[in-house]
Amino acid sequence: MARPYVKSIKTQEAKDIFGRLSQSNQYQVTFSGLPEKVVKNIESKTGIRNVFDYMSRKGSLLCSEASLPSSSLATTEIKNDFIGIPQEFAHTRLYTDIDFSFYIDYDYKNLRIFEGWIDYIAGGSESIDNMKEENGNYYRRMRYPDDYKTQTMFISKFERDNGPQLDYQFFNAFPKLITSIPLSYGGASILKVNVSFNYDRYIINPKTTNNQNKKNTSSLTFREFDPNRPPDAPILPPPGAVPGTKVETPKAPTPQKEPKGAAREGVLGGIREASSIDRQLNNTTATQRAIENLLNGF
Repeated sequence: MARPYVKSIKTQEAKDIFGRLSQSNQYQVTFSGLPEKVVKNIESKTGIRNVFDYMSRKGSLLCSEASLPSSSLATTEIKNDFIGIPQEFAHTRLYTDIDFSFYIDYDYKNLRIFEGWIDYIAGGSESIDNMKEENGNYYRRMRYPDDYKTQTMFISKFERDNGPQLDYQFFNAFPKLITSIPLSYGGASILKVNVSFNYDRYIINPKTTNNQNKKNTSSLTFREFDPNRPPDAPILPPPGAVPGTKVETPKAPTPQKEPKGAAREGVLGGIREASSIDRQLNNTTATQRAIENLLNGF
């Protein structure tokens, strides 16, 4: 196996690598649907209407902090295969809870929705045994998981130019913890609530936007036309080009100012002399004939 070696990096290569890093403030949390029974419970207890529309739009935009999920592998240790060398083998993939921080709106809608969601999970005694919360003998009965878990929670990570995008979809997600919300006199600040979600697993669906072909998809740069290059020869990148860099747009040629006075007459005289020599040699090209036509217009 070849040993790695340290290679110098050019300034342009460093700009191409470190100049296009992902930003942490371009994301969106989406609840594209909640379990039907959860929605009905929230609407009957809180009076909030259009819970689905609120969570799919306003509730998503009020998410001020989020984190991409983490996962790990549970392993078991084997010591008998090789003497003196313990080994570990994975047997289970583990997923940790994911935390979100939401701004609380003026009507406390998102706070009441999350509270109603958790209340439904542990409020089976109300519908099954007709037990009221005000009853002194009230007890908790857990709902069946299919009734309160959702498959439509997403975290979308994108960039400012609407380039590549990652969508994390969480399966069987439900709110597990609502943290306490501190209140105090003094200077006012925006009220926020932290909600921790549990889920069974997640998948990542990379997507490609329609404008990807317009942005930074080629490492080739434009070159001047080479008349000696065969038509079927491949176009190679210039020396030092790094894959994944931006396409360099050729600069427009600087317009030349028209000669004036004596300089102009000298240029025209030289062109006329070259044109007359070509006529004597019967070697008039299409370009020279075009020049003659232009000269006749002066």
